[in-house]
Amino acid sequence: MSEAKRHILAVGAANMDITCATAHKLVARDSNPGRIRCAPGGVARNVAENLARLGNDVRLLSAVGDDRHGRDLLRNTRSAGVDVGACWVIAGEATSTYVSLHGPDGEMAVAVNDMSILERITPERLESHAERLHHAAALLLECNLSEAALQWLLAHARGTPVFVDTVSAFKCPRLLPWLHQVHTLKANRLEAQALWGRPLRTDAAIKAAACWLHAQGVQQVVLSLGERGVYWSTQGGDSGWQAPVPVPVVNATGAGDALMAGLVHDYLQGAPLQRAVRFAIGCAALTLTAAHANHPGLSAAAVQQLLGGVVPA
Repeated sequence: MSEAKRHILAVGAANMDITCATAHKLVARDSNPGRIRCAPGGVARNVAENLARLGNDVRLLSAVGDDRHGRDLLRNTRSAGVDVGACWVIAGEATSTYVSLHGPDGEMAVAVNDMSILERITPERLESHAERLHHAAALLLECNLSEAALQWLLAHARGTPVFVDTVSAFKCPRLLPWLHQVHTLKANRLEAQALWGRPLRTDAAIKAAACWLHAQGVQQVVLSLGERGVYWSTQGGDSGWQAPVPVPVVNATGAGDALMAGLVHDYLQGAPLQRAVRFAIGCAALTLTAAHANHPGLSAAAVQQLLGGVVPA
């Protein structure tokens, strides 16, 4: 890879995650005893941190408020190895915040997000970073971005491989006109259903949805299917299933972001999708054992150790 093409550009949300967890069964419409923690989050920011911990040169483009959460986010993300110098600090806006509630199994029961600041990531602001985009080895986008921002970024990618996290069934349809610009698409069952327009109740439907995405121009499809693991396929016809790695789940938040980071990392190492998916599954599994959305011990060596049957301390 040339010197000019060695960095990864991640564009999207940087949130302050407020995670609420209880050791007991959740009781609706009542006060549940538990623990509340704050930590850096946001899909693009999480993926960027994971990529940096895997040894990549990563630049983050996001917007934060001129407030304590914003300053903490930038400081923590920078200390993890991510270049945040181009992030916008916008006075008068609140930093994006994500609040999630988790039961004793670690799975998210409900979440609320306040992400209006992302509307300030406009084509006009992005224009000044066009060269940064053109010189990237890979571009990571997520559907928390506005339709206008996604349109501008995908229209100006100019051959840069674009990896997209669909984020939610509500937001991912804004990607539909631009699927032909996507190199690798990562979605869960509900998000894939929203794109395809049909339910994914059977393996045959899952495969048909992936084929439809390829017909729209997506080169690589990775569908995250919970306990089933991952179904992956390429436009060239290769496909398969990858089972999850069994680990003790501490917190499910961030596992999907780690999966995406693993896909981007191994792609840049020249790995075929089948191998990249296995590595990405390892990144996600390791992250499930962490208290927050990013595992501070994430590294290629730690992932390989986990895939070899040992859960790193």
